[in-house]
Amino acid sequence: MKKTFTVIVSIGIMASMLAGCGSKTETVTPAASSGATNSAKSTEMPKEKVTLTYMASQDWIKDSEMQLAKKFEAETGIHIDYQIVPSDQYQNILKTKLNAKEAPDIFGGQDGQLDLNNLYGVEKNAVDLSGEEWVKREDPLFVEQGSYNKKVYALTIWDPSYDWVIVYNKKIYEKLNLKVPTTYADFKAVSEKIKSAGTTPIYEPVSDGWHHVLWFPELGPKFEEANPGLTDKLNSNKEQFANVPIMEQALTQLNELAKSGYMGDNYFSNTYADTEKNMASGKYAMTVYNLGLPAQIEKAFPEVKADTFGYFLMPLADNQILNVNPAAPSKFIYSGSKHIDLAKKYFQYLTKPENLQFFLDNEPKFLALNFKDIKNRYTPDQKAFFDTYGKKQGTVFQTSISYLNPQWMDIGKDISAMFSGKMQPKDILKSIDKRRSDAAKAAKDPAWAQ
Repeated sequence: MKKTFTVIVSIGIMASMLAGCGSKTETVTPAASSGATNSAKSTEMPKEKVTLTYMASQDWIKDSEMQLAKKFEAETGIHIDYQIVPSDQYQNILKTKLNAKEAPDIFGGQDGQLDLNNLYGVEKNAVDLSGEEWVKREDPLFVEQGSYNKKVYALTIWDPSYDWVIVYNKKIYEKLNLKVPTTYADFKAVSEKIKSAGTTPIYEPVSDGWHHVLWFPELGPKFEEANPGLTDKLNSNKEQFANVPIMEQALTQLNELAKSGYMGDNYFSNTYADTEKNMASGKYAMTVYNLGLPAQIEKAFPEVKADTFGYFLMPLADNQILNVNPAAPSKFIYSGSKHIDLAKKYFQYLTKPENLQFFLDNEPKFLALNFKDIKNRYTPDQKAFFDTYGKKQGTVFQTSISYLNPQWMDIGKDISAMFSGKMQPKDILKSIDKRRSDAAKAAKDPAWAQ
């Protein structure tokens, strides 16, 4: 077969690695109908062993799901062949596979109802899951983001509190007698004191191509507060990013953080995978991550306790509104798969309450799940964070603004160009507007009709 991936990470549960995405095993008769619910029938043994191929981007498939896949195979004989693609290549590779009608049985995708059909052509390429039993137990906000034209196409198993915030080292703050900043001026002053003390203020992994983008669209609620009605105006093509001063201000401030040395000397080569190690070392005081990072650090480096770290919001543009995102990496069943019923069985298996609880209990990055009756495990620090910031919140722009999330990696390239002096903040906003316009016209969006 033609090899499509530049890099594929081999997962331990795989008996072999397939170079392409189509299954090469025998066609089987499903063990139960596609409408089966989470009953004993949902894990009956198929007549012959079968492999379901599942392609996803880096960091979308958690170790606890892979453990569940082993159990699923033991019970059903259905093997899950995970094929993990580097994040900067994933969208292009998936698009090529979908266009060639060679997609895997299951494919990962970033949901969000504004972009589902534009990104993945779900009406043509994905299976309607509206009748599945687990839909009734999933958080309605997440179901909504996995739906298009009133049909559910995505299964999302994710942490509803998986917000991107600043995780900071409390010991460093205490040693330097620093207070949690609530304005950009405060944040800059704190960063300067940390830098003067010989510690790099911010760990920012630019090399992955996506992480440094978080500083911008995650501030969508603040942009909306400063410009009431902005979301609707952007989605109806009555406003442009380049015309919104607070957006330029936020990018200007982000650039200033880099230019002032607050991200250190190696931010262009820093990697997301090394975040735990670098934050555990004490060489960095802060990073943008989710609330699960301290537990991850303690698990990897037991001498560094989770309560060493605290949380606050990204304060660019003086933001103090909690950024909420009910869209997340999700799972779709390819409409051209020969094993649609068996893929549904895998989804049914993952969404059994006891398996969801196992998933959460064995995933240190997650603190809760977007399903009913799953026990969360918030720490006192995390509860304090929600007590402080939970009263005022809004939806991030990559979810609420059309034609924005699909250009995430392009925005990353633009911000990198800004860091290196090749673009200005205003140029980035103009580029975002141009890409949105091109995408909207390609989709024949009436709001962009000439």
